Amino acid sequence: MQGLKGKNALVTGATSGIGQAIAIRLAQEGVNVAINYRKSPEDAADTEEKMMQKACGDVENCGVKALPVQGDVSKEEDIVRMVNTVVAQFGSLDILINNAGIQTECPSHEVATDDFDQVISVNLRGAYLCARETLKHLLSQNRQGVIINISSVHEIIPRPMYISYSISKGGMENLTKTLALEYADRGIRVNAVAPGATVTPINEAWTEDPQKKAEVESHIPMGRAGTAEEMAAAVAFLASDEAVYITGQTLFIDGGLTLYADFREAWSA
Repeated sequence: MQGLKGKNALVTGATSGIGQAIAIRLAQEGVNVAINYRKSPEDAADTEEKMMQKACGDVENCGVKALPVQGDVSKEEDIVRMVNTVVAQFGSLDILINNAGIQTECPSHEVATDDFDQVISVNLRGAYLCARETLKHLLSQNRQGVIINISSVHEIIPRPMYISYSISKGGMENLTKTLALEYADRGIRVNAVAPGATVTPINEAWTEDPQKKAEVESHIPMGRAGTAEEMAAAVAFLASDEAVYITGQTLFIDGGLTLYADFREAWSA
């Protein structure tokens, strides 16, 4: 991808699944990657090892840098420290990937307030605060930059039993559009990638159950779930100069899930 080599990126929630795949793909494109982890340095070390192996192979000092950075994106002080650390270590921050996210399953009328607040704090408030601190840096240095929010098909598809998650992703759509509009004239692009059903550790409840997996995939026109690597490829494109005229958009990577697969057969005139 054009324009990525030598850039500096921060990927939140980079220790597994889509976040880890994004870190690996960006490193393969020559990007220096700050690997955000919440609890375990070992998780970050695993991502770093995979990232550097894919980016460098057996070549020592291939030029790509990895930086593990601890931080809970539901905590403002952690976010401020994390961004400052990345800037201090790398010299700048060019690309922010807001990937960290959680979800809880519960009937909407039974959701505990603390559980609701936690999902919103991580998925939406955290994404905004990471964007805010990145914007402060970019504006202070008069630098162009890219912010990519990892949303979901549930940005537009209601998801019963996951009310807080659905609200957080719906809010992310407007977060993306508002920041894109506000900072377009400063050379800062803001977009979102919205994965559909994806094979990741967080989805093991259905990816490891053949019956549940078949049920999920029956709603996908392409007949299969996506991979984390396919989501990462879309992120790399949007972060690159090949997408330099794209801002304020959500790119759905979903095998056609948002095309309303249940209407494949005409049932009305």
